[in-house]
Amino acid sequence: MKAADFDYQRPSNLEAALDLLDDESGDVQVLAGGQSLMPMMNFRLAQPELLVDLNGLEDLQFIREADGHIQIGSMTRYCELENSPLIQQHVPLFSKALPHIAHVAIRNRGTIGGSTALADPAAEMPALLIALDAIIVARSRHGERSIKAAEFFLGLYETALEMGELIASISIPISEAGCECGFYELARRHGDYAMAGVAITVQTTNPISEARVVFFAVSDRATRTEAVENQLNGVSTLAGEEMKNAMEEIGKLDFHGDLNADIATKQHLAKVVFKRAIAEIFS
Repeated sequence: MKAADFDYQRPSNLEAALDLLDDESGDVQVLAGGQSLMPMMNFRLAQPELLVDLNGLEDLQFIREADGHIQIGSMTRYCELENSPLIQQHVPLFSKALPHIAHVAIRNRGTIGGSTALADPAAEMPALLIALDAIIVARSRHGERSIKAAEFFLGLYETALEMGELIASISIPISEAGCECGFYELARRHGDYAMAGVAITVQTTNPISEARVVFFAVSDRATRTEAVENQLNGVSTLAGEEMKNAMEEIGKLDFHGDLNADIATKQHLAKVVFKRAIAEIFS
């Protein structure tokens, strides 16, 4: 298959891109890394009338520290995140998860903004951003707004972005001392979409506090599980009765089957990845 006919624009600055996105007369799509959009267009699952290529916007490509946050431009590629000393020092959850995202060739082109905007429930990035309490900064011709990651992902390929908006940057709070993280996913082959995965951040100072547990690839969106977090918070270690209670709460999630696994399998694998991520934190 080949993509349906479309118009193409490659703006040289952000304002020009926002002007193009402000057109309400037709279907406008933005091209970031293109690792998901281009196959969708070739299979005609997406048929935009206008494709706005953001790859010329150098002002959306940055990783910097400011005001207690790591700020990342939306056009920053996965490979740049992997190799960034700031990410390695201040966002260790990224460092653990990024090698599991597809393959090197995909990470050389794929962008953090593109994955976030796509909101694929089997992708790692939405879960990572929720676990890290990230802020997603959206821009349009009419201004800028900040959206908590926990409120950004609304469903299957559905986000809080409004017409004419694009993701400009993502801001991640720098972790405090004592913050630990765990990540685990299960896939048929390394680089395939996960059948189930989890991202966890937690303060390990006795007792455990501020736990954030986010599953992905088990439902229609990345899913934070406060009931499971409550089994972590306030205890010295997760074992015995606490682990049993956590497993029971995981079993109550709204699981969705897919081509990789049915609901019962997803439920089982979610418990497996949680146990292994927790073991990584407390080993």
